[in-house]
Amino acid sequence: MNGFSVRATVLPLALLCAVLGTARGEPAQTPPAAPTPEPPRIADHVLRFDSTGHLLPWISWTTALEREMRFYQQCPSAHGYPLFVSETFLDGDWSPDPSRRDTIPATQNGLGVVSYLKMYARTRERAYLETARAMGDYLTRETLTPDGGAYPRFTRSTGTRGEFPLAADAGSQSDRAYEIEPDKGGIAGYALVRLFEASGERRYLEQALQNARVLTRNQQPGDDSHTPWPFRADYRTGAPRGAVSGNMTYILRLYDALERHGYREFAEPRRALWSWIERWQIPSAAADGALFAQFFEDHDAPANRTAWAPLNLARYLLEERAALDPHWRADAGTLIEFVRRNFTHLEFGVRVCHEQDEDQDAWGGVNSTYGAVLALYAKAVGSASLASEARQALNFTLYSIDEAGRPRDLFKRSSPGGWQEDAHTDVIHNYLDALEAFPEWAGGSKKSN
Repeated sequence: MNGFSVRATVLPLALLCAVLGTARGEPAQTPPAAPTPEPPRIADHVLRFDSTGHLLPWISWTTALEREMRFYQQCPSAHGYPLFVSETFLDGDWSPDPSRRDTIPATQNGLGVVSYLKMYARTRERAYLETARAMGDYLTRETLTPDGGAYPRFTRSTGTRGEFPLAADAGSQSDRAYEIEPDKGGIAGYALVRLFEASGERRYLEQALQNARVLTRNQQPGDDSHTPWPFRADYRTGAPRGAVSGNMTYILRLYDALERHGYREFAEPRRALWSWIERWQIPSAAADGALFAQFFEDHDAPANRTAWAPLNLARYLLEERAALDPHWRADAGTLIEFVRRNFTHLEFGVRVCHEQDEDQDAWGGVNSTYGAVLALYAKAVGSASLASEARQALNFTLYSIDEAGRPRDLFKRSSPGGWQEDAHTDVIHNYLDALEAFPEWAGGSKKSN
């Protein structure tokens, strides 16, 4: 045969009847109209696009952020702390998820302090400073390792809900019982220096110094396959697990902050760390990005690269510019392009960022980080197209805030709540950074670029 199947000439019964009916002079049967598809929604908001297909905000950024901050100010307290400080998994009515006893105190509260201090600086509302202090108090009073071993009185990366303070074996998620993650001590330490600067309370500085001094004692030179600290370590013995820890930026920020306060003991550790980043880590982003593996507490695959770590390094370079790195423009571009190449995808036609090789979802923390860092880069290099992409990514996460100001960690979630850093604490500061670059984005403008 000529390659065509006999079945290709057989008409479906309904179509054959329609053809025969038409041949007899009877009117053809009009097929029923296809149902109109429902417009896409997030948190019950219909996604709105302008005439060129760019995603618009459902409400002005200012109004949405104000509603979310007011909602969090209503959070009930337990053991002297708002629930979202000591709990990681909460629903929209502040009820803890009974199936999740794990917590991530350092990331959740360290980035929460950063968010609340930036909101305090923007609004001068004292309540935001007081919430930042509650987070700082929790970090300094409830989350420390015992006073002994390789990482004494060091901020815990994970813990167990309902423990005040955390038990010695409170490690959870993918941490083992007695493990810490050194980079998370950097996040917490940097946040505590900033809190000391805003509040004048020296106890925050003292804990930041403790974290930094413990880090310097455990710092290694690093090379093309090892970061200066492992991803995890047994705080008792220092036994490492995971040769690569992608987030070196916040330890660098901690060293910088303490040097500014006159602690010159961190000058050499800081120089060595920056030298490793400059020589090994940034070039890694131009290749396979292997030195950006491992950041998230609930994963432990050694080759699992993340978007969060290179984005936060790019943010640091954009903030410091030529004072740190004469090649900041090229280096930040390399980091951002690595993320765009490996960790972005389309949702409803909008380019968004997912977390890591092992998780392809655009969680609120990483997607708002992407939008903020891309906005800073777009402003620095004068790119209208990248600014538009950044704004749309941030608009996308904005849709996860409902009318009452209740956010959700992932746009797919049917109800508010979830991981508190993805819903709130690692989100707010990203919008504020973007607004520093583009103040005009605060309103509900219908223009997307």
